[in-house]
Order: sequence, then C-alpha cells, then structure tokens
Amino acid sequence: MDGQENEQHGNRDEDVPVTGPAPRPAPRRGGADRTGRRALRATGWTLAVLVVALVGVVIGVLAGGRVSTDIGPFQADLSVAPAWGGGTTVDIPPLGALLLDSHDGPTHLTVELGALDQSRTEALLDDPASINRASQSAVDDVREGVLRLGLRTLASTVLVTLLLALLLFRDTRRAAWAGGLALVITAASLGTAAATIRPESIEEPRYEGLLVNAPAIVGDARRIANDYTRYAEQLQRIVGNVSQLYTTVSSLPVYEPAPGTTRVLHVSDMHLNPTGWQLIRTVVEQFGIDVVIDTGDITDWGSEPEASYVGSIGLLRKPYVYIRGNHDSGRTAAAVARQPNAIVLSNTTTTVAGLTIAGIGDPRFTPDKNTSPAGSGLTQQTADQLIGVGDQLAATVRSSPRPVNIALVHDPASAGPLSGACPLVLAGHTHARQVSKLPEVPGKGPTQLMVQGSTGGAGLRGLEGEKPTPLSMTVLYFDKDKLLQAYDDITVGGTGQAQVNLERHVVEDPKAGAPVPVTPTPTR
Repeated sequence: MDGQENEQHGNRDEDVPVTGPAPRPAPRRGGADRTGRRALRATGWTLAVLVVALVGVVIGVLAGGRVSTDIGPFQADLSVAPAWGGGTTVDIPPLGALLLDSHDGPTHLTVELGALDQSRTEALLDDPASINRASQSAVDDVREGVLRLGLRTLASTVLVTLLLALLLFRDTRRAAWAGGLALVITAASLGTAAATIRPESIEEPRYEGLLVNAPAIVGDARRIANDYTRYAEQLQRIVGNVSQLYTTVSSLPVYEPAPGTTRVLHVSDMHLNPTGWQLIRTVVEQFGIDVVIDTGDITDWGSEPEASYVGSIGLLRKPYVYIRGNHDSGRTAAAVARQPNAIVLSNTTTTVAGLTIAGIGDPRFTPDKNTSPAGSGLTQQTADQLIGVGDQLAATVRSSPRPVNIALVHDPASAGPLSGACPLVLAGHTHARQVSKLPEVPGKGPTQLMVQGSTGGAGLRGLEGEKPTPLSMTVLYFDKDKLLQAYDDITVGGTGQAQVNLERHVVEDPKAGAPVPVTPTPTR
C-alpha cells in the first residue's frame, strides 16, 4: 500500500502544475552567427560587384574607347584611357606630340593624326577660301569625334561589365547592378572631363620628340599670321612696282640688250611662299624671260601636300629648269617633273633657248621648320658629300658633247670642283645674294659663282624678325655666244615694305667674267 500510495503520490506530484513565472529560455548563439555571416556575405558581394564594375570599366575603355574620324584633311584616331590627371595628347608621328592640360578627371584623351587624305588635301590647297572653311569645320570634326568616342566608351564599358559579371556571378541581378555601376562610373568620369574642359590650353602646349624645338622655330604663330595678312595686302603695290622695272631698265643707257639676247631668270629657295609666284610671273612678262632656273628648296618639308605648290610652274609658260634642294624630297622633284614646261636635272644636262645647262640636286634631305642654311648642319661628312656631288657634276660637264654654259648646284659648297669646267655656276641655299669667282685652275678659263638670295623671303620664317627677309631674284642676259653680258638683281621689300630695288651689273669682259657694278637704281 505504501508503495502504491507513494507511487500515486509521485504520479500526483508530476501532475501538479507549477505556479509562478515561467523560466526564460537560454539565448541561442547560432542565430547571431548566421546574422553576422549574412551581413559579411552581403558586404563581400557588394565589394565584388564594385570590383567587377571597376575592372569592366577599365577593360571596356581600353578595348572599345577608340574611334577613327576625319579632322580636316587628316585621318585621326581618338582614344580615351584611364588616368589620374586628365589631359590630352596629340600625337603627330614621326615628329612627336603635343601635351595639353585640357581637362581634369580620371580620363586621358589621345588624338593620333594619321595619313593625309590626298583628295581632301588637294582640294584644300587648290581653293584658298577652303582653308578658312577647314579651320572652322575642324572644330566641328573634333567635337563630333569626341561625342562618338564618349558614346562608344559608355556602351563598351557597360557591355564588358555585364558579360564579366554574368560569367563570375551567374546571377542576372548582380550583373545588372555591376552594369549600372559601370555606367555611373564611366558617365561621371566623362562628365567631369566635359565640365572642366579648358579650350585655351591649346595655346600653351608642352612638346615631346622633334617638336620640342617648335616654339623657338615657329615663333609667335599669331604674329606671323598677322604679318602675312599685311604682306598680302601689300602685294598689289609690290607687283605694280615690279611692273615699273621694265621701263626703268629700258631707259638705262649703260646696257641695251642686243637682238638675240637670251634672258634667264634665276630664282631659289621659294620655301612655299605663294607671293613669290606672282612676282616671278610679273618679271617673266615684263622682262621677256626665255628660261627660268630654280636652284632648289621650293618647299619646306618635301611632303605630299606641298607638291601642289609647284603647280604654278605651268602657269609661267616658259621652260623651267630645276634642281632639288635639301628641303625638297624625291616626291617634290617628281611633282615638278610632271609640269609640262619643267625640266628636272639630276646630274644631267639639257639645252634650252640655246643654253646648255647642267645640274645636280643636293645630296641631303633635311626637312624641318627651320629653313635657314644653319638648319642643315655642315659637318665634315656633309662637306664631303657636297664636294662629292660637285665632282660628279664636273665630270658630267666635261663629258658633255656640247659645251656647258651654266652649271647648277643648290649649296655653293658644291661649286668648287666646277672651277674651269664651265664659265658660270648658279647656286642658292644661303638666302644671301653673293657674286664671286672660283679659284682658277691653271690652263682653264675663269668660272663665276652667283649665289641667289631667297625668292620666297625664306617662307613664313622670314616674317619672324623685325626686318623681314626680302624677296630676291636675278635676270641674266646672255649674248648670241651664250656669254654673260649683264645681270639685274631685283629685291622686293618684305612685310609692310612696298619698295622694289634694281641693281644693274654690266660685264665689261664677258670672257673674263668679271662683273662691274653700276650704281643701284631704286624703284620706289
């Protein structure tokens, strides 16, 4: 009984409800860990999306941030790349580059100028008015190219980022977030560049490569442009004054050209100055020129666009005998040879208007912005080259079946070996007129050297100094025996100067070749 009772009591004890507050359950540590891991995982995915977006932006910019466009006559490649300091690089191969502080932000623009489009270049040079139109349209070309570049860069970065995110995450939502983030980053970078653009930076570039010397060589481009505008305004007065020279010359009692006299116009070192052609045409017409002789440097760089400059040769309608200068390329010589009235001499001879002329081109090709003779660099090796071509031409002169009346070299340093080979040597290159006799060779006749100044006034570089380089040319008079009887040195003042001077020189003994200067005759 007691056991049963105890058992019953025990059972009753178990059935008795417990009064009072229920005990609080112990906290579970596993739930907090799961929450922390979830937050850490979310942060990791966010960072991963950000990293993927940044990587996608960089790859997209490098892969797709490039367009090709036409800027004036140039074919150009525009590209954008990530950078800390912004800015723009204009590559002009093989000359170097211009570095412009054009904008801020993490994007750097590169403009690489490529080949010239021949048809557009020819149209540009054939129509002077098109130069102004081209300068205006070039700005629009650049603006359109940059806009296309920006849109292409945005599309490329978003596309690359989406593909990269899908490949790594295999989740469309995360890929969408990465693509949107890439769009924001790229748009913000390009927007910063657009908002901070500095157009005036083009006036203060830094230079790399061969262009390092460009500021010193070219000088103040604005001043040159202004000077050349004044130069063009003076042109009509200059040409009018040149037209008076023929009357002045005819009235001089000192020398009267006899019937059968051959008149030769010697020009040199035009250096792309368009004014020179108008003066040459005027002198050819007024003086009744039979032959024009050009001793080289008709261009500055010898490039393909410059070749159109020689098209004015055909307008002269007179034989035009030419040798290549150190600024003229083989392409330049070929362009001259294509003119219907031109004769290019390359260690060869020709007979024109009864005169037998031999000529050889300069052995150097040194195209640069500095058209002065000092820019050619006269080293011992160069001196040997120059003397060498003189020797070659002398051998050609001596082997000629007809006696050579005139020999042509570009640099007077090549004239020495021609002493005694012919009576007259014409040269240029120095931009300074000079007449002298070469050292005589025993048993040979005397040889006179006549060095011409610059018919183009040294090109635009002639406008840099306070006193612009004058335009100069010489009319040579040969008698029926093809001996030099007299010559007229014509000098036309430079920018802002409408003065034209004539100096007549009469050769008393043509066989001796000694010039006797006569008092210069100025023409207002």
